[in-house]
Amino acid sequence: MRGKRSDGNLFETGPRKRLPSPFYAPRKRFGQHFLEPVWVAKVIRAIDPQPADRFIEIGPGRGALTRPLLERAHSVLAFEIDRDLALDLRETEMVRLKADPAHTPVEQLTVVEGDFLDTAKRLADERSHPLRVAGNLPYNVASPILFKLLELHASGVRLIDATLMLQHEVADRLVARPGGKEYGVLSILVQHTADVERLLTLPPGAFRPAPKVRSALVRVRFREPRPPADDPDTFTKLVQAVFTRRRKTLANALLAFPLSSRLSSGAALERAGIDGRRRPETLAVAELVRLANAFGTSGNAAGPAPAPPATRGA
Repeated sequence: MRGKRSDGNLFETGPRKRLPSPFYAPRKRFGQHFLEPVWVAKVIRAIDPQPADRFIEIGPGRGALTRPLLERAHSVLAFEIDRDLALDLRETEMVRLKADPAHTPVEQLTVVEGDFLDTAKRLADERSHPLRVAGNLPYNVASPILFKLLELHASGVRLIDATLMLQHEVADRLVARPGGKEYGVLSILVQHTADVERLLTLPPGAFRPAPKVRSALVRVRFREPRPPADDPDTFTKLVQAVFTRRRKTLANALLAFPLSSRLSSGAALERAGIDGRRRPETLAVAELVRLANAFGTSGNAAGPAPAPPATRGA
């Protein structure tokens, strides 16, 4: 980069210094909405980090939650898709931690640059310790990230809970009960293996730039599936299939399920003790598990379960 002296001659300068993170312009392609300082304390109180807790943070952004988590918890493993923010977080927090003799920087904070959906596989190396999750999820990938957390939990990663900021309507789906319009694939697969609690409602002004919708803070507490499915893949496929026809009768909706060619819908419904005239959206999680179990373990013959739908904004 070149500058100009008072005599008019040019001279070389160093590279332009990056602006400090508070002045970083949010990037729309990453769905960035940064939490305002006045709300940070409220969210941290809701998360309630303890000294022994090891946190996974998804989308740390400018570090609004990262810093108070580091001050209260054992460590933070942060996943940041934005290369500039990942570098800034790594540099600024390491400088701060090195200045504090009470912490060991290398162990305290690890920043992973990349999309959490692609880089979460490194959590396979974290099975020796229970993990908590915190994050401000971009609206357009909230559902895929939730499904990824379920996948990690099922694979043996010891997830305790996830306290997440997400779109208000996604929170509605997470806590939805049978019969409502919000009740669907996300509700069922999450509620099958976790308990969900709504903690806070955040207005658009809690973020910069302000989104056009309200947000919510929810806590997802992971546990063993309840009730357990004989074949989890069959259960997942069944739920995905019948909810493509959620307004049809079960007898009709099951025609979208591949295993109905091996066992008739009527036989499966009779075996499960479920009225085929009901609609999929009226079935509780336990009833859907019972219906999947009625098809037996022959679900393996239909191949692996497809990835849950990555609905934008859901």
